This record gives sequence, structure tokens and C-alpha cells, in this order.
Amino acid sequence: MAEDQIAKKIETGGTSEQPTITQPETEIRPEQFVEQKIERVASKAETIKPAETPTAPVVRKAVATKTAQQLRDEQIDAILSDGLTDIYLSLSPKKQAEFRVGGEETVKKISGLLNQTKIKIKQIVDIIKRWLSIIPGINKFFLEQDAKIKAEKIIKLKN
Repeated sequence: MAEDQIAKKIETGGTSEQPTITQPETEIRPEQFVEQKIERVASKAETIKPAETPTAPVVRKAVATKTAQQLRDEQIDAILSDGLTDIYLSLSPKKQAEFRVGGEETVKKISGLLNQTKIKIKQIVDIIKRWLSIIPGINKFFLEQDAKIKAEKIIKLKN
């Protein structure tokens, strides 16, 4: 037994590891691999038996993917609503609904303007001012300043 181990060490160059084979014993062509794969898939398909009568309809879940337009609309909405939560909560429920609907329309209008190649910041400021004017008793200087700040952020979003 010891002689066999010594003979192996001599054959492998003094290491106890098995000699590595550099040439494959059989040559495998890519066509053979594809044919074998097709045969395996076909045999699996034969073993699967289709259901004779489905017990329940197949319901597929809708994958929630957002388009770039929807993402931009959400970002515009976030910019417009920034800092207005206290004001919104102080409004009456009727004014809140009007403010919310006006905000959604404002987002759509601004998004449409951003889709154009030439953006007119004055139009965006006017749209925001018109929307913010829904708030009763708002200071016109605050309105102007807030509309300009929000418009600048929206323009940065476009760039």
C-alpha cells in the first residue's frame, strides 16, 4: 500500500493530488448540447398532463410598473404639496376637496407644459398661483413667492 502511494507521488510530481486532465475524453459539439436540451424539454413536456377541467379561473396579478410620466407626476405633486399640509388640514372639507381636485389638474397642466420642448416658467407660475388662490385669506406676497419657488424646483426636475 505504501508502495502504491509512493508510486503515485512519483507519477504526479511529488504531490498527493490527482493529475489534471487537460484534454476532454470525448468532444462535445454545440449542436449535440442543443439536441440533448431539446430532448430533455420534450420528455418533460410529455410527462406533464394538462388539466381536464379547471376548477377556478386563472387570475393574473397586475404588475405595478410606473411609467416615467407617472413618476414625474408624483414628483411634481410632491413639490406642489411641500409645506402645505398645515394649510390643507385647516381648510373645511369642501375646500379640501376643491383644493385636492385643483391640485390634480395643476399637476396635469404642468406635466403637459414640461413635455414641450420650450418651457415657459411664467405659465407654470401662473398655474401654481391660480391653484394656491383657492386657499381663503392667503397673502398675495406669500402666494407669489411660493409659486416662484415651486416653479423653480419643477424646472430643475425637468433638467
